[in-house]
Amino acid sequence: MAALLARLCRGAPGLRAARLPLAAAAAVAPPLRRPSVPSGPPRPLSFTAAELVGAAPGPLRPYLRLMRLHQPAGTWLLYLPCTWSIGLAAEPGCLPDWHMLSLFGVGAVLMRGAGCTINDMWDRDYDKKVARTASRPLAAGDISTFQSFVFLGGQLSLALCVLLCLNYYSIVLGAASLSLVITYPLMKRITYWPQLVLGLTFNWGALLGWSAIKGSCEWSVCLPLYFAGVMWTLVYDTIYAHQDKKDDIIIGVKSTALQFKEDTKQWLSGFSLAMLLSLCVAGMNCNQTFPYYSAVAAVGAHLAHQV
Repeated sequence: MAALLARLCRGAPGLRAARLPLAAAAAVAPPLRRPSVPSGPPRPLSFTAAELVGAAPGPLRPYLRLMRLHQPAGTWLLYLPCTWSIGLAAEPGCLPDWHMLSLFGVGAVLMRGAGCTINDMWDRDYDKKVARTASRPLAAGDISTFQSFVFLGGQLSLALCVLLCLNYYSIVLGAASLSLVITYPLMKRITYWPQLVLGLTFNWGALLGWSAIKGSCEWSVCLPLYFAGVMWTLVYDTIYAHQDKKDDIIIGVKSTALQFKEDTKQWLSGFSLAMLLSLCVAGMNCNQTFPYYSAVAAVGAHLAHQV
């Protein structure tokens, strides 16, 4: 009996032989790996203008960059004066005309794109010498001058379709701005005040928005509003011009940043004050109430912080 128990405890030779290959296989086999789990929270979907342009088909991308769709701030700066006058022209107690706001929004995208195309056609040789602008499609050679000219024709044709949706007075008034759009890029070669010409160009919508609603301009309202927009442009574009001062001196172009030099803050404070006073005059001449002047006060606070 004792011999039988001892034999069972030692195990049969066949059983031991069966265990050895299993142990060897376990030693040789690689350890099982768990599927990798990405660390951190999932990346949210992003629909910024720059990413949308970057996701566009390759042949289309240079044209979208030429009209600055990846930098929509300029489009907003062109569009906002239109919304001011459309809003002020609305009947008391009524919301602004959404159809007009939409039309002017499309027009702002097209005309800003056309303006940028004209600017780059004039400045392609200058842009090659400035690090910030050397990657623009014309300066980098991504598209030819002829291709940009054809593209400009397409943008202006579409913008004309938008303009033809307005009344006759507004069609003539809108067409009159084209001379400013074409000549503005040349002003930096001629005068230290190209930002003033940009203001006259970019704020034309302050006149056009009112006439699109009312059928003609009420000059006691439209001119102060237009002047306020011009002053606003002098503020933000002078600030913007300071980043290019060194390059502007090298290539020989002019700007208000070079004109004002160390006195820039005083000039910008004066422009800001003139803007606020003009907005108040425009509001008084069209019988605006407390909400309007509250908005003007908020604008003043923002300008004080910015300057």
